[in-house]
Amino acid sequence: MADNSPNPYRLPRGVVPRRYELRLEPDLEAFTFTGTVGVDLEVLEPLGEIVLNAAELEIADGDLDGVALAGVEYDDEHERAVLRLGEAVQPGAARLNLSFTGTLNDQLRGFYRSTFTDEDDNERVIATTQFESTNARRAFPCWDEPDFKAVFEVTLVVPDNLMAVSSGAEVDSQPTGDGHREVSFAPTMEMSTYLLAFIVGPLEATDPVDVNGTPLRIVHPAGKGHLTEFALDAGAFCLDFFEDYFAIDYPGDKVDLVAIPDFAFGAMENMGCVTFREILLLIDPDSSTQQERQTAVDVIAHELAHMWFGNLVTMKWWNGIWLKEAFATFCEMLAVDAYRPDWKRWLAFGLSRAAAFDVDALAATRAIEYPVVSPADAEGMYDLLTYEKGAAAVRMLEQYLGADEFRDGVRHYLRRHSYANTETHDIWDALAESTGEPARDVMDSWIFQGGHPVVSATADDDGTVTLSQSRFRYDGQPDDAHWQVPVVAAVGSDAGSRTERLVLNDPVALGTDEPAWVMVNPTADGFYRVAYEGGLLDRLLDGGPDLDPLQRYVLVDDQWALTVADRLSVSDYVAFAERMAATEDDLAVWRRLAGTLGTLDHLVSDNGRASLQARVRDMVSPVWGRVGWDPAAGEDDRTGELRGVLARTLAVGGNDAEAIARCRELMASDGVDPALAAAAIAVVAATGDDADYQEIHHRYQSAPTPQLELRYLMALTTFDDPALMARTLAATLDGTVRSQDAGFVLRGCLENRDLGPQAWAFIANQWDEINQRLPTAIVPRMLGGITALSTPNLATEVEEFLNAHPVPQGKLIVAQHQERQKINCELRRRVQEALGTKEN
Repeated sequence: MADNSPNPYRLPRGVVPRRYELRLEPDLEAFTFTGTVGVDLEVLEPLGEIVLNAAELEIADGDLDGVALAGVEYDDEHERAVLRLGEAVQPGAARLNLSFTGTLNDQLRGFYRSTFTDEDDNERVIATTQFESTNARRAFPCWDEPDFKAVFEVTLVVPDNLMAVSSGAEVDSQPTGDGHREVSFAPTMEMSTYLLAFIVGPLEATDPVDVNGTPLRIVHPAGKGHLTEFALDAGAFCLDFFEDYFAIDYPGDKVDLVAIPDFAFGAMENMGCVTFREILLLIDPDSSTQQERQTAVDVIAHELAHMWFGNLVTMKWWNGIWLKEAFATFCEMLAVDAYRPDWKRWLAFGLSRAAAFDVDALAATRAIEYPVVSPADAEGMYDLLTYEKGAAAVRMLEQYLGADEFRDGVRHYLRRHSYANTETHDIWDALAESTGEPARDVMDSWIFQGGHPVVSATADDDGTVTLSQSRFRYDGQPDDAHWQVPVVAAVGSDAGSRTERLVLNDPVALGTDEPAWVMVNPTADGFYRVAYEGGLLDRLLDGGPDLDPLQRYVLVDDQWALTVADRLSVSDYVAFAERMAATEDDLAVWRRLAGTLGTLDHLVSDNGRASLQARVRDMVSPVWGRVGWDPAAGEDDRTGELRGVLARTLAVGGNDAEAIARCRELMASDGVDPALAAAAIAVVAATGDDADYQEIHHRYQSAPTPQLELRYLMALTTFDDPALMARTLAATLDGTVRSQDAGFVLRGCLENRDLGPQAWAFIANQWDEINQRLPTAIVPRMLGGITALSTPNLATEVEEFLNAHPVPQGKLIVAQHQERQKINCELRRRVQEALGTKEN
């Protein structure tokens, strides 16, 4: 039949799958699998062929309603199989049966293999799946597009000594008489192919926790059950939270959270069988930091939110990836804030939002939603703009509409579109119907237009404060982009203080009085920068109200962004940072301050570094006097985290000899507070020698928890000895470092202040091998490290290399890295002029 779709990657619409009966038998020694699939079809028009997705599979034979296929042709470019029919099939119900074979690959996609070493030092193999976005076609022939929803009934034939799990609950297990079992699973709800999962291996499961009638377990590699209690508690809380928030029962029959040793992403929301990196489920609360535990709960909450936002209601095509991911990111904040209010999750969101701002200030940014044609396009959508900017835009809308009104609109959307597929406008229309507010009008300029505004507050000659907007770009180029900006401003005058709420289109004056002070975006809900002009920043800091931590955070974040954009001088920023540091004692604010000071340290010339380090020591000194080395009885988690941030900043950024020595003592000690222990490892590595490297490398190889393993691994990237750097680089390709981690190690090496160029030379020389070993989704993220190679010569070298070696699955992400690299080259020049003699 003719394909009327303008997109060559879209399947014809003449036949629709309704139900799959899938039977698979993996061989964990030969790394292969065999399978059969029977698909109940609805044929919509007369057909002489059936076109479906298949990649890296060999279809052995098949039939349609008992009539053998006339042949099978493969379209490798579009990852399709064309099934030739012996005679035309007429509209109506039909049954397609296929048998096939495939390989358990090592690319962490499709049906792949993962390995771990058990307690007896034996290597064990797990066969597991990762289907999003377009990889179910690597496990079985199927209609691998999100709007082809169907029911899946899975049977796995597995060795007797292995465990099998899938999206549905296990309903039967029968011996086959040859040392294997045939395990059958309940049919799933109607869902997209990318949400199916099945896993076989030497696994164990916790006892289930009942969450409103749904059993929830942690499934993990054998021998690691002692690390599951924290994640089990968090998972049960989040599942209950979302049933209440969405007012819809969990749509599956069980929830397994599965820890996988090798996993390209952080986690994947497979229906009923959610897969995670081990670091996110296997946690020792006594040795993990608050940040590590928070990250774990973040991701658990995110994936469980997807059971409704993404699984129950699904985008029609991959251009809608942002919607499910942005809403799940927003929802994770709600759940984690409810789980641990003392963590102040919305305040910590500022760091994630800052990273999205950073990308969105580039000329090479993109709209949150953009056209997706190919699988490579879909893979490129998994970035900070999809997750963090998308979540920030959702949060902005929630606060504009009101939290309860927004929640009711979301419930309306989910009820209306349950088990169906939607476009972006469907959510805005549901919110508009529920609240009476023009949600689509407000949101379209944020979703379909790249970039974000800076709202400038200007004091006019007559004292009136006027607000105006323009696009914020690091390169300073003029841009006529325009937004409907929901602005909140706190205004103080002789008459008292008040709050102004408005949607900013054209410039607008804040009343007719002469304000004593103004603060724009005081709740940090708006996704825009703020620039105070005409002395308004000093008036706010000198005569304004006591600012809460979130308000102080926003000021630091905005002032740094204005510095990168050359709207504020480096000297003025450092003076501002000194002023803020003098009284600051909040974790989030200090994380942002420490990050900017670390960037200055990276860019300053060697002969200006000592002076900057002295200023950093002076900045840390006041708060360090209040926090100190020793935890106080009953102090909260955030204070412990603050101590770790300050210790690292003082020792590395401030080059404080006493702090460095104390960190060495702490790394050699037992029973150290986890945040301080993590800081000590980082300090020893950043200032260490060969003996320190050997010790940290040994600890990496023998780490008892995933969190400690990653801490030690990433510390290896910060040593400043070229021979040690060469050893770390080599480990990314020789099997020492898992492929899921190797790209992030290489990124860390690129970010090494002195040895980044050595890391780049290694990557360029080993490019082909790196691309063969690393999962494709990780390569663009690895290249994020090039932004630290901020000299013109290196920028040119990198540009020429990447022009000759393009990364199709992350073309835009890589372009963003390259632009930021050039911006950092200019920032380096300005930093060195302001803080030290410019390098030759």
